[in-house]
Amino acid sequence: MKTHIEIRTGAAGDLGFVGGESVDLVVTSPPYPMIEMWDAVFADQDQGIATALVEGKGACAFERMHALLDQVWAELFRVLKPGGLACINIGDATRTLQGEFQLWPNHARILAALMRLGFATLPDILWRKPTNAPSKFMGSGMLPAGAYVTYEHEYILIARKGNRRVFATEKERRRGSAYFWEERNLWFSDLWSDLKGVSQELEADETRRRSAAFPFELAHRLICMFSLRGDVVLDPFLGTGTTLLAAATAGRNAIGVDLDPACCQVARRALATVVNLGNAFNRARLQRHLEFVGGRVGAGKLPKHTNQPHGFPVVTAQEAALWLDQLLGIAQLDETRFELEYAGRPLCL
Repeated sequence: MKTHIEIRTGAAGDLGFVGGESVDLVVTSPPYPMIEMWDAVFADQDQGIATALVEGKGACAFERMHALLDQVWAELFRVLKPGGLACINIGDATRTLQGEFQLWPNHARILAALMRLGFATLPDILWRKPTNAPSKFMGSGMLPAGAYVTYEHEYILIARKGNRRVFATEKERRRGSAYFWEERNLWFSDLWSDLKGVSQELEADETRRRSAAFPFELAHRLICMFSLRGDVVLDPFLGTGTTLLAAATAGRNAIGVDLDPACCQVARRALATVVNLGNAFNRARLQRHLEFVGGRVGAGKLPKHTNQPHGFPVVTAQEAALWLDQLLGIAQLDETRFELEYAGRPLCL
């Protein structure tokens, strides 16, 4: 099996090179409106945003930032196949302008935009980031009402284009894309508190430095939950390429786009690590499953089914064809495209 990865420099709101109804899943995290570290990114596209912030017109800046993101959501609706899903990691913002502290509800504004476009919004996931912060409040401490709740969570918004996807001709591919029973129980919760944010450090001479990007496993979970092996995954805010690495590990094709050429270059370099990274991640996934099965056997709960490709016990019949790929190599085809090759046999420990 082979898959393909494409990396392009360009605006997320202009995905003209991506064909209509050609993408199965979107996994992305845009710049967060009203978070100060992203002000310049938005202002570079709309100088009115910088003016509004200088003048303390928060509502105006908030809406103009989201107007730029609205263009991206419209493009996602165009490129997604019927039944395709968009997973958008976004945090709300807290900010003081002209001495007044306020919450800016990015997730609510994006949900409203998605609904206007015709997306069906689905139950979301709260990603609660573990923190080592010594204090759990913002403000003046023990005197009411001068302190505010500390924000330690972000949202993973999930929206579908049209009705549920139909798998009439993809039944075997769907069965091979199954996940483990114990993964289902963890992943399909509305609260994820076991995943830490990670830094995306760019080189000193590059134009952007971002922190608390979503981790590899967050992207990998979403890709396994909502797509099949061989599907196409899109990230219009590529960053350092986490979504692409996760897609390749899961045997998916992927497209990444970023406005910053430096990020695209970092993502291309990251792809050079994907064979070792992906195989190690999949082996760890297999090892966790075997440890889980061992725990059930020790508790007297003997699994009733066997996974055929890998030959180990599983809890349900739906896991019988589950297949984890072994990556063999990656080749760069041209300036923007890469080809990944997988072994024609399942990964072994």
